[in-house]
Amino acid sequence: MKKEIKNAIIAGIVVVVAIAGVATYFMSLDKPGTTDNSVLTQSISSNATTDESQYPLAPSLVGISGYINTTPDQLQSTIKNKVVLYDFWTYSCINCLRTLPYLEEWNAKYANKGLVIVGIHSPEFEFEKNIDNVKMAVQKYKIPYPVVLDSDHSTWNAFGNRYWPAEYMTDYLGHIRHVHFGEGDYDQTEQTIQLLLNQRAQALGLDVNANMSLVDLQPHEFSDQQTPELYFGYDFATGRSFIGNQEGFHPNLTVTYALPSNLQQDHFYLDGDWQNLSDSMKLSSDTGKIVLPYFAKDVHIVATGPGVDVQVLLDGKPVGNSDAGQDTQNSTVHVSENRLYNIISSPQAGSHTLTLIGKPGFQIYTFTFG
Repeated sequence: MKKEIKNAIIAGIVVVVAIAGVATYFMSLDKPGTTDNSVLTQSISSNATTDESQYPLAPSLVGISGYINTTPDQLQSTIKNKVVLYDFWTYSCINCLRTLPYLEEWNAKYANKGLVIVGIHSPEFEFEKNIDNVKMAVQKYKIPYPVVLDSDHSTWNAFGNRYWPAEYMTDYLGHIRHVHFGEGDYDQTEQTIQLLLNQRAQALGLDVNANMSLVDLQPHEFSDQQTPELYFGYDFATGRSFIGNQEGFHPNLTVTYALPSNLQQDHFYLDGDWQNLSDSMKLSSDTGKIVLPYFAKDVHIVATGPGVDVQVLLDGKPVGNSDAGQDTQNSTVHVSENRLYNIISSPQAGSHTLTLIGKPGFQIYTFTFG
C-alpha cells in the first residue's frame, strides 16, 4: 500500500538473475509497502526439462522470532524436497487477507502432492510483532499451514522483498521459479504450482499428477479510481502526508485539531485532542472526530482501543445496513483488539464523506480501501 504499481504485469519472464539482483532493483523503490490493487509477476518457463540450476536458490529463513503450526525442526523436515510457496504477509493488511482464501485452497488441494505453503509474517506495525496477536489472527482466519514470525524483517531483507503480499515459489531443489507481488493473477500462480509439482514427481519418480481444475473463487474487484491508503503515524506519513488540518503533524505531542470549512478529497481531518505517535494517532479528549472525503467501495481501518465504541456516519447520517461493513453494527464499531476493521462495504464504489466519532483511547493507524 505504500508504493503502487498501476496495472503492471510481467508474465512469462524466465528468472535468470540472482536474488541479489532482484533485491537491488526493488530496493531502488521507496519504503516497504503493500501493492494495493497492483500486480507484478515473474514466472517460469513451461519446459519440463529446464535446467533448474539457472534459477537462484531461495535464501534461508533467518531471524525468525516465533513459529506457529510448526517447530523449527519440523519446518526444515517438511520443506525438504518439496515445492514451497513462501507468502510474505501481515495480519492487518487487507490485500494479504484477501489472498488467504486462495492459499488455503491450494494447501488443501496440493499438500498431499508435494506443496508446502509457509506464511512469513513480516509486520508493518509494532503490535504485529506480538506472537499472541499473530496466533489470534491465524486462528481467526483458520490458517492451517506453517507461519513464521519475521519480526525484524530479516528474511524479508534476505529475499529483497518490498511488498505485502508477496509470493516466492521454489521447485523441489529450492530454486526460485515464480515471484508475484500483490493480489490477483491467481490462475497463473496455481498453474505454476501444478507445473512444479509435476516436474518434482517426474524427477523423483513419483506417481503424482497435479493437473487439476483451478480454484474457482471470486477475486476482489477494484474500482478504476480509489483513495490511496492514508497513514496517521508521522513516521509512516513522511512523503505521503494526507492530513488536511493546517495544524499538521507534531511528533510525540498532543495537538488540538479543529475542522476547517473546506474539505479536500482523499485527505483526513481531525477534531479534538490527538496524541501524535510514530505509527498512529490516539484520541485524548472526551470526544473527537475524523472526517474523510473518499472514493471507494470498502473502507477499513487499522485501529485499537480499550473497548471503545466508535460511531460511523456516512454523508452525515448514521451508516445504514446497505453500506455497513462487517465490523459495523447499528452504526457503531467496537474497537478493542489491534487489528483491521471493515467499517464500510457499499454496493458499489463512489464518492462519500465518512465521519468517525470516537472516545478517549481510540487509536488509529491507517485507512485502507477496496
